[in-house]
Amino acid sequence: MPRTTTVESPGCPPLRALTFDSLGLVKVIEAHDGQDGGAVKMVERWGDPDSSKCVLAASILDRESDPLVSVARKCGSIEVISAINGDLRAQIPNHGDEDDAITGLHLFSKQQSESSSRACKLFTCTTKGHARMESIELGGTVAEFVRDPSPTVWDVCGSGNILCSKVDGNENYALFGGKGVEVNVWDLQKCVKIWTAKCPPKNTLGIFTPTWFTSATFLSKDDHRKFVAGTNSHQVRLYDISAQRRPVISVDFRETPIKAVCEDIDGNTIYIGNGSGDLASIDMRTGKLLGCFIGKCSGGIKSIARHPQLPVIASCGLDSYLRIWDIQSRQLLSAVFLKQHLTSVVFDSHFRKEVPVPEVTNTVEEAEVIETPAKRKKGFKDEHTSKKRKSKRSSKKRLSDDED
Repeated sequence: MPRTTTVESPGCPPLRALTFDSLGLVKVIEAHDGQDGGAVKMVERWGDPDSSKCVLAASILDRESDPLVSVARKCGSIEVISAINGDLRAQIPNHGDEDDAITGLHLFSKQQSESSSRACKLFTCTTKGHARMESIELGGTVAEFVRDPSPTVWDVCGSGNILCSKVDGNENYALFGGKGVEVNVWDLQKCVKIWTAKCPPKNTLGIFTPTWFTSATFLSKDDHRKFVAGTNSHQVRLYDISAQRRPVISVDFRETPIKAVCEDIDGNTIYIGNGSGDLASIDMRTGKLLGCFIGKCSGGIKSIARHPQLPVIASCGLDSYLRIWDIQSRQLLSAVFLKQHLTSVVFDSHFRKEVPVPEVTNTVEEAEVIETPAKRKKGFKDEHTSKKRKSKRSSKKRLSDDED
């Protein structure tokens, strides 16, 4: 038998996260310091279970006042809800279908600060490469929101399937990649392609690896020239559009496809998850594997999110668990089982823990009321033992009489 050790989870700091699953449910996960050892638990659930409303992509407008979350569903609709109470603020129906599902979604934040507080901008991309960017004006209810009559629409690919897309931190550029589609970068202001990758050369055996990108992200929020892409052939590639068209660094990780890639705020480290549940961090300056996170997930990892302030990341996937990890020790801090297959997770960084109000008790009244302890009745066991003691004493007396 193998030797196993049980390691208790130390608990995580106060945080708030939103998860999205295959039945279209949005679940609010919170952790409070000092309660249940800092363990995460589900506090709210928004929506009704419906497989046709499976959440394919999600994006959060993370701000202190009136944060918003946009979700793209399997039925083709896009919803904008409040990240505080889950109220539906806007709904765009018939944005796509099952054959042309939405794979990329982004809710702009920079343009939001320059305009009114109720206006927001959405960017979407479908599997067939139909990109769309439009502005909406939110109202008090769902019926009061106003759509842009002339949205910007263009195609990012002529063939293949788009499987991943990402908007940079300054929200001026976007990258796309997929099955049969090399990663390429577009200028969102001009809707023009500015760079396209070149496929790697054949290996020493003359075998050509087909193009199949599964996930991608920009390495830094301030620099759109460097980005990382994960492939179906378990490779992680670093591209620099100012240097060359082929990968600058290519790293092999395990034996299953890379399913999720997330960048760190330091601009050098990335976190990757694959189809067999392995989670690791890599320094992309050298391509060195910093280490794998302690613990094993039962299913493929679908999404990884880095907290903007706390040194933690969240991962979720097909095993229906949301896990919170420490990025320094790579140890599991807490986990919660959420029943459905999870597709995405986002952090609400402006969450503030509530200070518990101490309860005032009237000690005078409690001191006056003193209950008299009730007499404990003699049980069957006590009676039985007393009888045994009497019989022993009588037997001793008989023995003494006989000796005399």
